Amino acid sequence: MAKGPKNKKFDPEVTRIILESISDGVFTVDHNWKITSFNRAAEKITGIAAEEAIGRHCWEVFRSNMCEHDCALKRTMQKNKPFVSTSAYIVNHDKKQIPISVSTSPLIDANGRILGGVEIFRDLSLVEELRDALYSRFRMADMVSRSPAMKDIFNILPQVAESDSTVLLEGETGTGKELAARAIHDLSHRAKKPFIAINCGALPDTLLESELFGYKAGAFTNAVKDKPGHFAAAEGGTIFLDEIGETSPAFQVRLLRVIEEREYQPLGGVKKQKADIRIIAAANQSLSDLVEKGAFRRDLFYRINVVRLRMPPLRERMDDIPLLASHFIARLNRLRGKNITGLHPEAMEILMSHSFPGNIRELENIIEHAFVLCADGDIHPRHLPSHMISGTSGTITRRNGHDPVKAAEIQVINQTLARHRFNRKSTAAELGMHKTTLLRKIRKLGIKLPAVDGRSRD
Repeated sequence: MAKGPKNKKFDPEVTRIILESISDGVFTVDHNWKITSFNRAAEKITGIAAEEAIGRHCWEVFRSNMCEHDCALKRTMQKNKPFVSTSAYIVNHDKKQIPISVSTSPLIDANGRILGGVEIFRDLSLVEELRDALYSRFRMADMVSRSPAMKDIFNILPQVAESDSTVLLEGETGTGKELAARAIHDLSHRAKKPFIAINCGALPDTLLESELFGYKAGAFTNAVKDKPGHFAAAEGGTIFLDEIGETSPAFQVRLLRVIEEREYQPLGGVKKQKADIRIIAAANQSLSDLVEKGAFRRDLFYRINVVRLRMPPLRERMDDIPLLASHFIARLNRLRGKNITGLHPEAMEILMSHSFPGNIRELENIIEHAFVLCADGDIHPRHLPSHMISGTSGTITRRNGHDPVKAAEIQVINQTLARHRFNRKSTAAELGMHKTTLLRKIRKLGIKLPAVDGRSRD
């Protein structure tokens, strides 16, 4: 049998045909960062013709968020090694932002000399659209949840927004009351008008009144000119009064008059001003309890308690932790230009065993802390705050190995069973599953049930 010639060179035309036939964008650069080749898929994704791209600096054509701070191609050229699947985005010829994944490698000739670099990028627009479509099932404005308690809020929020009624949001600090207020505003007919938020508990009475209602020149020392307040700034829109339970009885009287009459009087002023605004109030404790204790005016409570929504603490919606963590990771990846892929199972396990006294705000701070210490890849336990690692009991790990999803399922089912006094039927209804499905899960997860449940009578 005849043998072919040794060291036969690959036909450049074949190479060109292969590059033109693949669906991923491919371009190469020399040591001066000038583009030397640009395939058809790269033209399609960027909207720039090869003739226009070749000979220009790569950052002039491939306008990416990586170009300024963390260029994968630059790292490849400096360290002479490839980098795979870095998330980024580019701005195409039509100034549209395109999500992409990037892989880079040194461009080496047959003699081992580095000629430049090659970058392969894939358009992830369709993937992002599918992800967003799936994600939207668990999302309302900037809030994400799959828990039954939050689903009930999501269902009625559009109806609440359509009305112009005063809303009272109750819940512990960090449960997302301001996010809910913003969602109501954004879904309402006032969406194009201002949304003004003020923390009533952070200011003394006199300052709070001047901030809300404004003042006239000469109203007090150093008041040399008129200053409009937040009510004037929010005209036509929504004003969010956070921590309203911290206000004094004297201020509550004045606020009651504003709500009843829909007009206010600036400090030092003689004329009242109309207020076309919607008021959303929030408290981190039960206002009805404060009313019974005499710490909050009953008449004001009934004025703001037209629609009351309770924001559940994170410990009552532990099944939301993976979803919320992914939400915060995706947002911080965009803001920081990083490629954090998720949480390692052991790190997720630690989160699932934490009580979260600071609720969702605490979880967000934990993820942001991890971003400072984690360069890329998964977030590991070593990237979490030290108090969480040292305080982990390990009971979930011993019981469930390294399966955070299983741990979360056990915790959620146990909490829901306890709320319904272990009544299987009502527990299944809250969890959105059939009773037989719940019983099957209980057996599979090894959850122990008491001999007497909520259906029994003493």
